[in-house]
Amino acid sequence: MWRGRIGARVWSAHQGAGGARFLGKDAARRARAAHRGLAFDPAERQGSGPEDFAPVTLTTPAFDEMTADGLIRGPYAEIARWLAATPQAALEQRRHEAELLFKRIGITFAVYGEGGDPERLIPFDIIPRILARAEWDALSRGLVQRVKALNLFLADVYGRQEILQAGRIPAALVRDNDAFRPEMAGFMPPGGVYTHIAGIDVVRTSPSEFWVLEDNCRTPSGVSYMLEGREAMLRLFPGLCAAHRIAPVGHYPEELLETLKSVAPPGCRGSPRVAILTPGSYNSAYYEHCFLADEMGVEVVEGPDLFVEDDVVFMRTTAGPQRVDVIYRRIDDDYLDPRVFRPESVLGVPGLMAAYKAGNVALANAPGAGIADDKAVYPYVPDMIRFYLGEEPLLANVPTYLCERAEDRAYVLDHLHELVVKLTHGSGGYGMLVRPHSTAEQRADFAARIKASPSEYIAQPTLALSTVPTLVEKGIAPRHVDLRPFVLSGREVRVVPGGLTRVALREGSLVVNSSQGGGTKDTWVLEDDPADIARPAQGQAQC
Repeated sequence: MWRGRIGARVWSAHQGAGGARFLGKDAARRARAAHRGLAFDPAERQGSGPEDFAPVTLTTPAFDEMTADGLIRGPYAEIARWLAATPQAALEQRRHEAELLFKRIGITFAVYGEGGDPERLIPFDIIPRILARAEWDALSRGLVQRVKALNLFLADVYGRQEILQAGRIPAALVRDNDAFRPEMAGFMPPGGVYTHIAGIDVVRTSPSEFWVLEDNCRTPSGVSYMLEGREAMLRLFPGLCAAHRIAPVGHYPEELLETLKSVAPPGCRGSPRVAILTPGSYNSAYYEHCFLADEMGVEVVEGPDLFVEDDVVFMRTTAGPQRVDVIYRRIDDDYLDPRVFRPESVLGVPGLMAAYKAGNVALANAPGAGIADDKAVYPYVPDMIRFYLGEEPLLANVPTYLCERAEDRAYVLDHLHELVVKLTHGSGGYGMLVRPHSTAEQRADFAARIKASPSEYIAQPTLALSTVPTLVEKGIAPRHVDLRPFVLSGREVRVVPGGLTRVALREGSLVVNSSQGGGTKDTWVLEDDPADIARPAQGQAQC
């Protein structure tokens, strides 16, 4: 392999060990197509809605992004040479330097519900994940299509609700959902955009198949890790970076600022003033709030720093009040304005919603955008794409069981040993049951929860997430990953190439969330497209 005998043994021991189950007609059709030697395109899937799949299981090996049938894939050719030529001790030293760098910068995240200091350093793996330009371009087109449809859905459900009237989505699922904000009914945000910053969680299962796991349309986080990870790689491995034509990500703050300014209210005079509204230093993503404010050259403010007068938002400064035109809010809806939402909130700004509805300030993302990323609404996104855009989805959804449905609930309760169960409003890896590592006691607990509150849970098959080479204690081994690209929507839709790769550092784990022991990787999109298969994987180095 590409890392001495120890690395080769570790890697070989893991190859093919990531078998998982797919459910649904897609899986069955893929199996039949593979048996006939044919390709299967998820876009050919017929029918609509989450009911368009059957409880069919298919065991599949995990796709390794570096190797294929014993060969090194083209995008990883230079990485394979680098790993073969670099001693294990040198890699360990670089990992230690990366850790010191992140400590010095102060990149931490908070873990709630555990004793001791909740602030932790996010683990960073120094072996980058690589995507060829053609792979990224195909993925990017699907991301843009999906976010466009999500924004049209939000405009519709807070407007004429045509998709509900057409019966494409159950009306009760939207109107009775806690994430639906009646206060937004009949209101069109500045620029007509609801989710300006979207983080779409994507997993890969084959050379050409990407699946969307979740849509994050409220306050997606993680972009600071993407940016700082790239800076760390450039500093620690300048030669390796120079040997690749890597699409840059450092312009993301400028793209974000342009996106925010582009949706400033029509009455804005001069250059729009932008501010980031944070809950404060105890928030898990506070570092990111400050980082982005610094990179964009704008102020990061807390609720008491702002006040509303005559339906106009002002910021308190040493030079006197200054009008604010656009607020990138990193506060949940419930805490935005105590006059409209939770009256006990001290994090928000009294009168903010009145100023918003008067057209004097833009809020990114818009209140109520969370209905678009609710996990019970997620199964209907392909129908949204067909309904609003008249197109077939470019990215596949994972088949999903809605536990509020009696038939789905019965199946889930009978197959907890092979499913992933999630809270419909959950995030961060909390409140999940993951099949490969669940115990009988945990499954019994989740069964009781589902029976008590079925509408609060959905279930999905355990996908065989792709693996990439990762530096672990025993050497280099494959670990499962996902990808969160960030999509910006203003006057135009922009996607910075790459995104945040999250890696499950624990052997065999499929949970990539940092709160559950996951780490991050730098994601490289290569500007040139090397041949898909470069050379044999064996014999890369000798110990």
